[in-house]
Amino acid sequence: MNKKTVRDIDLKGKKVIVRCDFNVPQDENGNITDNRRIVSALPTIQYLLEQNCKIILCSHLGRPKGEVKPEFSLAPVAKELSRLLDQEVKLAKDVVGEDATRLANELKEKEVILLENVRFEKGEEKNDPELAKKFAQMAEVFVNDAFGTAHRAHASTAGIADYLPAVSGFLIEKELNFLGETVNNPKRPFVAILGGKKVSDKIGVIDSLLEKVDTLMIGGAMAYTFFRSMGYSVGNSICEEDKLDLAQSLMKKAEEKGVKFMLPVDTKVGKEFSKDTESKIVKYTEIPDGWEGFDIGTETIEMYKKELQKAATVLWNGPVGLFEFDQFAVGTNEIAKTLAEIDAVTVIGGGDSAAAIEKAGLSDKMTHISTGGGASLEFLEGKKLPGIECLMDK
Repeated sequence: MNKKTVRDIDLKGKKVIVRCDFNVPQDENGNITDNRRIVSALPTIQYLLEQNCKIILCSHLGRPKGEVKPEFSLAPVAKELSRLLDQEVKLAKDVVGEDATRLANELKEKEVILLENVRFEKGEEKNDPELAKKFAQMAEVFVNDAFGTAHRAHASTAGIADYLPAVSGFLIEKELNFLGETVNNPKRPFVAILGGKKVSDKIGVIDSLLEKVDTLMIGGAMAYTFFRSMGYSVGNSICEEDKLDLAQSLMKKAEEKGVKFMLPVDTKVGKEFSKDTESKIVKYTEIPDGWEGFDIGTETIEMYKKELQKAATVLWNGPVGLFEFDQFAVGTNEIAKTLAEIDAVTVIGGGDSAAAIEKAGLSDKMTHISTGGGASLEFLEGKKLPGIECLMDK
């Protein structure tokens, strides 16, 4: 982490614009169902309050695609922030318009406002310099604390840094320290579990991790592409026929690097994609025609658990089955439970794996759960993240 943080700059009494990630799930009545992302931003906000800053918060919510849509308003977030901070957080009626400008101008020390959803502006996702300039005109310093969107070069995540001194908040600092330390300086044995649908989504990550891990476990739908590349039938399972050579080359690379490459030895298959479909466990070499693989089988669960019990560092990205349906969540839940029990550094790479851990009620048993699925993947691949690159170097 060679980037400056809020600690490395004099912020006393300054007007600060903070890009947060308040992209939180809500029910049909607009009630926030999981406030973790808001809570994650509190340490930075509280530090700024201690420095007597005038604070302007901004974030996106959902994908309104440059249009003002009431269902994507940040009003519920402003309400929740007011409750958590125990002080009023005013919501601007717009993003960089008349109301936002007025509220920003009237800000006093230790006051907090929240701009409306930045993606209501057409220029946000295009990283329009004019919009970035309008954000910058409201403040004296830019703080990026939105790790979840750090892999996007948008006006409020990267463009604004062209016009203001830019530093990171504590959440980004924590993410980079945990993910960086895990990958570049792990306690060994270092085991990575990769799940999810497609090998193509994870090529870069698999390739990068094969340089670093002792064991790589594959789960989720992408396992079937590997089985198919070995010449076996996978029935109706998700399979990327155009990635079979790639699957073979990744297994070969693992062998050359001396990495233990673990694939499921059995799989739970279902007749159709529904929560109460007929299901059975079969060997990975015997998936019947017309059936689809939805989870790892009992033998695989035991094999994976045994390997995890030897680990000193575990990185998990992507569920190992269709965890949204209870009968196919067994593998994912068993892995989550094992990670909660072992004496190891456990880092969860955001997205669906974080949701699975949350669903299993085991979040507090993990060393670190990343707030950014896509961002953590790109970071693990070794890609440069625009929302981090734009910050000042120490």
